[in-house]
Amino acid sequence: MAREFQRGHKAKISDLTPGTDLYVGVQISGPGLTFDISCFGLDANEQLSDDRYFIFFNQPKSPEESIQLLGAQAGDTESFRVTLDRIPANIHKLSFTATIDGAGQMSQVGPGYVRIVAGGEEVVRYAFTGSEFTTERAVMLGDFYLKDVWRFAAVGQGFDGGLDALLKNFGGEVAEEAPAAPQQQTAAPSFAPPPQATAPAPSFGAPAASQAPQVPQPAPSFGAPAAQAPAPTPQQQMHAAPTIAAPMPPMGGTVPPPAPAPAPYGQPGQPPQQPQFGQVPGQPAPAAPYGQQAPAPYGQQPPGMPQGVPQGVPQAGAGLQAALQPYKETATGQRWTPQNQQLMRVDLTMGGTPVLARQGSMVMYQGKVDFSYKGAGFAGRIVGNATGQEMQLMRCTGRGQVFLAEDGSHLHAIELQGDGICVSAESVLAFDESLQHEVRRIEGHGIPGGALFTMQFQGTGTVIVKTHGVPVVLPVTPTTFADCNAIVAWSSASQVIISSQVRLRRNAYPGHSGETVNLQFRGAPGNFIVVQPYEV
Repeated sequence: MAREFQRGHKAKISDLTPGTDLYVGVQISGPGLTFDISCFGLDANEQLSDDRYFIFFNQPKSPEESIQLLGAQAGDTESFRVTLDRIPANIHKLSFTATIDGAGQMSQVGPGYVRIVAGGEEVVRYAFTGSEFTTERAVMLGDFYLKDVWRFAAVGQGFDGGLDALLKNFGGEVAEEAPAAPQQQTAAPSFAPPPQATAPAPSFGAPAASQAPQVPQPAPSFGAPAAQAPAPTPQQQMHAAPTIAAPMPPMGGTVPPPAPAPAPYGQPGQPPQQPQFGQVPGQPAPAAPYGQQAPAPYGQQPPGMPQGVPQGVPQAGAGLQAALQPYKETATGQRWTPQNQQLMRVDLTMGGTPVLARQGSMVMYQGKVDFSYKGAGFAGRIVGNATGQEMQLMRCTGRGQVFLAEDGSHLHAIELQGDGICVSAESVLAFDESLQHEVRRIEGHGIPGGALFTMQFQGTGTVIVKTHGVPVVLPVTPTTFADCNAIVAWSSASQVIISSQVRLRRNAYPGHSGETVNLQFRGAPGNFIVVQPYEV
């Protein structure tokens, strides 16, 4: 049975199928829309360093034929053959994309999917609809990526530009000439029946249940647009789309009396039955669009403009949605995704482990999420109170996305893969429960209490560190010192020595520098410290 993926889901290919010769089918359609479906073979920097691995209608296969464009078949708008064990070592990711050829937006597409078929049996399907997008003209559907082993991720991320813009985004160049033989990809019958003489079903066609004769025309139930394709269930689409603010009419009493010849958003001569966002129904449209005559300063409303309409909206998409476009939720398919410098999103449906976060740090969540108190135990409370490294935590479990922030601090995700890091408890916002954490003592003399303390995290997982301002990361050298009130974190393999400058003679006279307790770091190359532009 095929596994149903949602946006952001990942899995090892070996967990899905033992095969490495795979069929990838894409189904996407919309009224009056035509699509270009492509595959980008990217290097370790996610760049198209070799144009021969841009597989599209003008270049239907890679040099060693590890990636082949097969055309429409088995109900799919476009299909590919991917032979993972033949992909060269310099290719680390295959990104499958769909772009609109001509006018249109991704919000107009009907239910579609990207699926993987192995040996004639569908093993993975990621379904999407146009409701997940707005004004985008391209979408990155899914990725094969190499991380120790080949894996698959359902991406579903929109992209504003078309095919040319997407190509430039991956570091490619748009050629001016277009070869006159784009139909060559249909002549790929070598893949439809596999090289073995297996008559029942081609190894990489549609699932055997929906493909009795090998004819690409029958269009199984999932291959047609909205009429034939079963609409994805609410469970499939739950939390798959970023949060989009719907247009809201101005509330009563907020619209001032219209001044003569107001200038709401809209085009000259537009019919009155189609008021633009923020325009009061029945109000006459002006002769000139917004922004062409005496533009108001940023953040101010021109006379007669309905209140609540944001200024500075690009003319190409005037309205509330266009104004909010730069602040859309970012979904990268990762478990931890920064939305901006001060807001972190964690997807609990990925990873399978709960998240421990500072109490009160949740600002929003989507889905079925449970928040419970995480106690440290009697011994933990004693140690925390004695060392100043006590953390008041909550456990986040369930299926959904949680957004975390605290006091506008800058947030940084640090992924540990068996190594360790030392962080002050005050600088920790959240971390995966799979990480081991304990209080670590830094010995010293000449300071009150005789020692300093910090939290040490080890294992495999992610810890979210917060800083006041943008930090700096420095390599550890024998002459590296840091103020203990400004340092945020350091690699646990570093040797830390307290360098106290508390001297009776220095403190007996005025004019002391105030720099009394510093930390000196030593260690092999590769160790580091993180310092913030702020002293706690």
